[in-house]
Amino acid sequence: MVAFWGALGFADVELPAPLTWGVVKGILLRHFRWWATQADIFNSDGTLNLGYSYANMSLTENYNSPGSPYWCCLSFVPLALPETHPFWAAPEEPYPSDDLPEVVALKYPKHIAVRCGGHSFLLSSGQACHYPVKATQAKYGKFAYSSAFGYSVPTGSYQLEQHAPDSMLALSEDGGEIWQTRRLALDARFEQPDPDGLPTLVSSWNPWPDVEVETILIPPAQENGNWHLRAHRVRTGRALQTSEGAFAIYGCRSDNGRILGPLSNHVDSSEGTVHDMRSALVVSSVGAVGIAELQSGIARTGRIVFADPNSNLLHGRTLLPSLAMNVVPGQECWFVSAVCALPDQNRQRDWRSVWEQKPTIPGWLAKRMQN
Repeated sequence: MVAFWGALGFADVELPAPLTWGVVKGILLRHFRWWATQADIFNSDGTLNLGYSYANMSLTENYNSPGSPYWCCLSFVPLALPETHPFWAAPEEPYPSDDLPEVVALKYPKHIAVRCGGHSFLLSSGQACHYPVKATQAKYGKFAYSSAFGYSVPTGSYQLEQHAPDSMLALSEDGGEIWQTRRLALDARFEQPDPDGLPTLVSSWNPWPDVEVETILIPPAQENGNWHLRAHRVRTGRALQTSEGAFAIYGCRSDNGRILGPLSNHVDSSEGTVHDMRSALVVSSVGAVGIAELQSGIARTGRIVFADPNSNLLHGRTLLPSLAMNVVPGQECWFVSAVCALPDQNRQRDWRSVWEQKPTIPGWLAKRMQN
C-alpha cells in the first residue's frame, strides 16, 4: 500500500493540504525503517519469504508464489523521479495527525477508521470476499483490525486455539471442538444514536438458522481513547458456548522468550497475564491488550487463549484475552465488551491507569438493551 504514496510523485499529482512532499517522504521512510527491523522476512538464501513479518503459510492464498513478496518493489517507484522533483529536496515530516479527525466513518467499505491513544485500527462490518479465499472469516469478518497488533488466521479447524478468534465472537454447539464466527455481515449500516456522538456500525449474522447475532461496534470516546466497545444481542435456539477475543498480542517474555505467566502483583511487574470473572488482560513487551464485560449481571469468565503458533501476522506466538459464557436454547442475552489496546513498544505509558479506567455503557445503548 505504501507504493501509493510514491506513485503520487510519479503521476505528478498536486498534493492537497495537509499533505506535502515532506509528509509523503516521511510515510515512505518510516515504512522502510520498520521493515528493516523485521529480520525474519528472509529465507536462508536471502530471498523474501511468503508471510508477513515471518514465513507463514497459514496466511497465504492459492494464487501466491515465491515471486509474490516482490510486489514490494513497487514501493521504490520514487527512484524513477527526476532529481529536480520536490520530493528529493523536501525534509522528512511527521504524519499530520493534528489536522485530521481521530474517528472517521468510511461509507463504502463500512469501516470506522480510528486513530486514538497511540493506536490506529479499523472497526469493520459489511466486508466479504466474493470467492472462497482461505480463512475468509478472519481476513474479512473480524470486528476490528489493528495496525499495531495485526490479526490472526486459523491454523486448523479443531478447538479454540487453532481458530485463534481475535476480534471475533466465536460460537460452538459441540462442546468446543468446532467454532463458528462472523463471515458474512448482513444488513451492515451506520447508525448515529447520539446526534452529537460518534458513528456506530450495526450488522447481524446467522451462524446457524436458529441463531441470530446483532453486533454494534462503537469507536473510542475521547475520555477513553484506548477502549472501543462491542455490543452483541444473541438469540439462540440451541445450546452454545461463546468466546469473544480482544486483539491477539505477543505472548512471550522479553528476558528468555518463554510463554508469559501470571502477572505479579509487584508494582514493578511489567509482563504477564491476569483474568477474573469478567475480564482478561495480557501485558507484554509490545504493549497491553484486555477485554472486559461491562454488565455486572453477566457472568462471562475471563480467560487467556493460547493461540496456536504462526496464527498471527506479526508474531509467531500470541496470547488472546477472551471472555467465555454458555447460553441455553431459547435464551436472548446481551454482551457488552470493552476492548483495551495500548501499543507500547518503548513501555513509556502506564498500562495500569489505562486498564483501571474502564468505560461505561452509553445511555443510548442501555435503553436499546431494555427494549
